[in-house]
Amino acid sequence: MLKMKLKDGAVREVAEGTTIAEFVKNVSNSLAKKVLAAKLDGKTVDLMTPLTQDASIAFLTFEDEDGRWALRHTASHILAQALKRLYKDENVKLAIGPAIDNGFYYDIDMDRQLGEGDLADIEKEMKKIVKENLKLERKEVSRQDALDFFEKAGETYKVELINDLPEGEDITLYTQGEFTDLCAGPHVVSTGKVKALKLMSVAGAYWRGDEHNKMLQRIYGTAFEKQADLDAYLHMLEEAKKRDHRKLGKQLDLFSLHEEGPGFPFFHPNGMVIRNELINYWREVHRRYGYQEIKTPIILNRQLWETSGHWDHYKENMYFTKIDDEDYAIKPMNCPGGMLVYNSKQHSYRDLPLRLGELGLVHRHEKSGELHGLFRVRNFTQDDAHLFVTPDQVEEEIQHTINLFDEVYSTFGLTYVAELSTRPDDSMGSDEDWELATNGLRKALEHRGLDYIVNEGDGAFYGPKIDFHLKDSIGRTWQCGTIQYDMQMPEKFNLTYVGEDGEKHRPVMLHRVVYGSIERFIGILIENYAGAFPVWLAPVQVRILPITDKHADYAHALKKRMFDLGLRVEVDDRSEKVGYKIRESQVMKTPYTLVVGDQEVADQSAAVRKYGEKTSETMSVDAFIAYIQKKIASREQNY
Repeated sequence: MLKMKLKDGAVREVAEGTTIAEFVKNVSNSLAKKVLAAKLDGKTVDLMTPLTQDASIAFLTFEDEDGRWALRHTASHILAQALKRLYKDENVKLAIGPAIDNGFYYDIDMDRQLGEGDLADIEKEMKKIVKENLKLERKEVSRQDALDFFEKAGETYKVELINDLPEGEDITLYTQGEFTDLCAGPHVVSTGKVKALKLMSVAGAYWRGDEHNKMLQRIYGTAFEKQADLDAYLHMLEEAKKRDHRKLGKQLDLFSLHEEGPGFPFFHPNGMVIRNELINYWREVHRRYGYQEIKTPIILNRQLWETSGHWDHYKENMYFTKIDDEDYAIKPMNCPGGMLVYNSKQHSYRDLPLRLGELGLVHRHEKSGELHGLFRVRNFTQDDAHLFVTPDQVEEEIQHTINLFDEVYSTFGLTYVAELSTRPDDSMGSDEDWELATNGLRKALEHRGLDYIVNEGDGAFYGPKIDFHLKDSIGRTWQCGTIQYDMQMPEKFNLTYVGEDGEKHRPVMLHRVVYGSIERFIGILIENYAGAFPVWLAPVQVRILPITDKHADYAHALKKRMFDLGLRVEVDDRSEKVGYKIRESQVMKTPYTLVVGDQEVADQSAAVRKYGEKTSETMSVDAFIAYIQKKIASREQNY
């Protein structure tokens, strides 16, 4: 009998050769209905995999990322099978069809050019295949057998993939009904598990992402276990379209992007209000948490970047120039400059923890096809900080940093999920250093009681990190905050402090950002609030609308009074109907619109309409000013 260790630590015995599907039924019938795949000693496998040795096992449902990927990977095969059925005379050749975040795609080469109108027919055929509940069967074959099979079928892209596989690597095929594909898996047990699917779009994609290769057609789709979950996802996408920060950025006159500088955003006066309010808040919070602000140069010489490791590990993302015939680089990160500031004088253990914050402008070379509004740009301001601590201060400083994160994110009504990212392949430092650093972060998360997920191999090249994924108002997540543990930079820059023993010691350094980048965070906030910013962030907080010309003097007097108190206020005294001006104020998502006429002039009041409401409330000017000042001072989310 084999011994299988479950996720909760329990050990179950099972006969050798039992499939995982059979085993999970013995564990729990109700669980068996939900399980889509499993992790066997850390490797994701099909449920039809036989158990052949003692192992640890975790059952994966749609709630688990690898479970979702197994189901969506199967959906991509259903798509390919549907294409083969529908377009027999169109010379359909299959390239690759992986699962991706939120769905799947399949790249194909065929004589017919597909359009959005064809997706309904393909989706209908896919649903037939789901209803057929075809079993997925995995088969290991020799390289020659695989080549013979796909050459006979005319699948030239599959043949190329097989020829590029390393010698000795297992080659597996998956068959469902009449359809067989080259695939490493894993998959769910049958097509019937893919109960809810939707094709989203068709686009062009170069074979293997190389612009020198043939342009293929890429069909995107998504799949869920339940129709209700698919419906909720599609509703979220529709809501996301309305909140697109590029569209709202133009509508609200916040920022623009120009051909003269692709990936280099231009902020307009309205956008600068938001940007400056975010920076003012950042400075206020960091002062209370014991940070000092620094500023380092944008251009520094090659020697610095070689010392830091960026020249060897990050060069393809950097911009370069020459000064006095020497190589210089435009900084992609702020940290090397922070090292020089620390090293500008000798520090004592009494100085630590030393928290140096910087709003540093950095430049990174992103491919043009990857640029996206404010989310993916080529220059941005990182709200960096570098924390220099003694080894025994590390956990306390991480907790101190997470306290700051909690305060900042709650101010914007955002919650988060933490993710621990471990050592990547392209890393610096010893195994011992990495183990010490990773365990330090893990213990800090566990002692705090934070749930977290582990993202293997996604740490920075100089150390592991904790990423904070923010959840917005429609359920999407955004990676923003980061705490990175670094034992490499202090070594490379020979950073020291004098300890209580009078000897020099090496500090540990923590990198951290809260917003991530000012630009990206503004994009996230635009979409989170759908452009309707809380009053403390709104570019225009109050818009005053005189009903007729004779009320304009009163409106402008109100404006001056509020402006002198620090409010951002405008008067719309155009010769338009007041209903039209109210609608325009709503389109601009102004938090408070004040209508003034004869009665308001007589009473020294205003008819106040909050954004999104259809009725107004008459308030005295004094009462309204006190009300809005309180909202701004407390940074309330609601009007």
